[in-house]
Amino acid sequence: MSKATAHSPQRLRCVEYETVVTGATKGVRRGQWVLLAYRLPRAPSTPRIALWRNLRRLGAAQVLDGLAALPLDARNREQLEWLADGVVQAGGEATIWVGELASAAQERELAGRMAELVAADYRRLLEDVAAAHAETAGQRRRTLGRLRRELRRIRVRDYFPPPERERAQRAVETLADLVEEAVA
Repeated sequence: MSKATAHSPQRLRCVEYETVVTGATKGVRRGQWVLLAYRLPRAPSTPRIALWRNLRRLGAAQVLDGLAALPLDARNREQLEWLADGVVQAGGEATIWVGELASAAQERELAGRMAELVAADYRRLLEDVAAAHAETAGQRRRTLGRLRRELRRIRVRDYFPPPERERAQRAVETLADLVEEAVA
């Protein structure tokens, strides 16, 4: 069952998708996803770059060219709706979809891709923490503030926590202890 409603006269369509439960899927509960299907004009490039940066900041998986996905929750849905409005205002087309992947294997693959991107961010953070140990006390204090902010930014888009998450958290806490010892 699906329903489509016109969200604005600018060709923005908001579509909700409900999965019909059959005997094969009954009892199996996989996660739901919110998807943004979009198309932007080639010129100017600024709206495309802004959209790409916003999708990256949210931790969205680029499923295909012009199709991004996030695990469904109210925040993610609202964020993608805002991005869809921006696409339409830039002269493009955007549709929001809510649905499930067809198989658990597909969902594991998508979640794995998202987790690996976040794990790479945590690894970079761990490298920055290691480099901070060689800094002077004043530099280390400023670096600690920057690393805490970066850790918060990464955690916002960390939907499927990799093992690096706990290591990064502990490393930042250890650096904070070192900064506090230098102050005392």
